[in-house]
Amino acid sequence: MTRQRRAFATIGAGVVLLGAMAAAFAWGGYRVNFTPSYPLGLWQIETLDRPVAVGDRVFICPPSGPAADLARERFYLPRGLCPAGTAPLIKTVVALAGTSIRIENQVIIDGAPLQASTVQSRDVKGRPMTPWMGGVVPEGEVFLHSSFVGSYDSRYFGPLPAAGILGLAREVLTFTP
Repeated sequence: MTRQRRAFATIGAGVVLLGAMAAAFAWGGYRVNFTPSYPLGLWQIETLDRPVAVGDRVFICPPSGPAADLARERFYLPRGLCPAGTAPLIKTVVALAGTSIRIENQVIIDGAPLQASTVQSRDVKGRPMTPWMGGVVPEGEVFLHSSFVGSYDSRYFGPLPAAGILGLAREVLTFTP
């Protein structure tokens, strides 16, 4: 095989591989997580065919607004196809509508401290973090959490609309560095 044919075959194989990956992402609901909130690697969005429940790990698009703007500006979230211009978050639902949330030095849900929910005053680059003021989770919204200490979650931006949930987050091929 000549050098030119090998190059053409290599490029062709690369195009086919990239096309297959694009199809898997578009139609298979696959996403790559590069954030430290959950294990790095390949995840799949599974259809949620029941009401969301506490304990569900979900993919959710944050709505446009100050929280999404800050996430983009500080690179907490990569750019993506969510309406706010970000990639979806992977978070665990820890409270539903009607639940009382207090934010002190950690998250308090209906009077009980949430494990691994310490509120940070600064992010990893030393920039100030403002916690959500707390309150009752409104109807149609969910309060989200990740046990990663530096996670950008509802501790800082409050509840998000449940309508933004894309589905359950299932690990496919992940690793923890």
